[in-house]
Amino acid sequence: MNRIEVTGAKRVVIKIGSSSLTGEAGSHLNESAVSKIVDLVATLTKRGAEVALVTSGAIATGLAPLGLKVRPKDLATQQAAASVGQGLLIAKYNQNFARHDIVSSQVLLTTEDVVRRSHYQNAQQTLFKLLSLGVVPIINENDSVGTQEIRFGDNDRLAALVALLIGADLLVLISDVDALYDAPPSQPGAKAIHLVNAMSDIESVVVGGAGTAGVGSGGMVTKIEAARISTGAGIPMLLTSLEKAEQALSGAEVGTLFAAHGVRTNSRLLWLAHASTPQGRLILDAGAVTAILERGVSLLPAGVTAVEGEFIAGDTVELVGPDQKVIARGLVAFDSAEIPQMLGRSTKELAASLGAEYERELVHRDDLVLL
Repeated sequence: MNRIEVTGAKRVVIKIGSSSLTGEAGSHLNESAVSKIVDLVATLTKRGAEVALVTSGAIATGLAPLGLKVRPKDLATQQAAASVGQGLLIAKYNQNFARHDIVSSQVLLTTEDVVRRSHYQNAQQTLFKLLSLGVVPIINENDSVGTQEIRFGDNDRLAALVALLIGADLLVLISDVDALYDAPPSQPGAKAIHLVNAMSDIESVVVGGAGTAGVGSGGMVTKIEAARISTGAGIPMLLTSLEKAEQALSGAEVGTLFAAHGVRTNSRLLWLAHASTPQGRLILDAGAVTAILERGVSLLPAGVTAVEGEFIAGDTVELVGPDQKVIARGLVAFDSAEIPQMLGRSTKELAASLGAEYERELVHRDDLVLL
């Protein structure tokens, strides 16, 4: 079967995990694996696609030079291994891309770069320029100085956010497992699921943890979360192994294709939905929930019953119904300290008692995205 979503993709994000890049038990960088993934990227670029490569493996690559045989559990040693391994990893990538006369670059990101709007825009502009120049960005988390991102899910979620960031046509996750199975792959009778039309179709599937080499931090759970993010934003995702990746990217029915189901929107709203970190919550009454969900209106103070958390104007907040269900995220127009005096009051009433600057929305519809 020819998967047109795969073969017709013009901008592709490929992520390869630590367990696919390292040798047995993650004891060293597998140079053959690096060569294979580079050859795969080169094939795509030669057929006219722009490719960004999200790579794990910095920590794993740094283990052997430091005399470590297993992934360390303490943060300081993880960061030391990442610091040693990142240079070795990028050098090997550059050498291999040079075989194809392709220029590659290193882009190190932290969670700050995908959750803070100004950082997000800068990262986006950089990646757009690199792609326009024919460069393959090699993206990794900045594990040597980061904290939260080392526990971020082995780059799976980062890859999904990068796909959103650059408006990719396809996200590809390369793992040591060649597809999503209806049961643990080691279990007799387990069958590969080649197409997932909706995430609800796999709610009963039992998924596993980190890869077989023991050096990753993700597993199938984070891959499904990446699929949920990308497909919900209108970007299909392909899950396959390094051995079967060439077949899969040629349209063969191998691996698992997660079909896109969301509507593509501008990158600003995608950021708001998937990359921003809520700083607080606005609790809405039933009427405000209905108005926002069914009529697509702005949120006014009259429809808010309570405010939770501390935030300033411009921060991301969650909009929550009386049943505590989060219905949307938005950029709030007032500081949390200002809002209690505004609750349940009309904008005209607020303007009369507090001043004209209060005659406006708490969250404008252009700064709001439904979840």
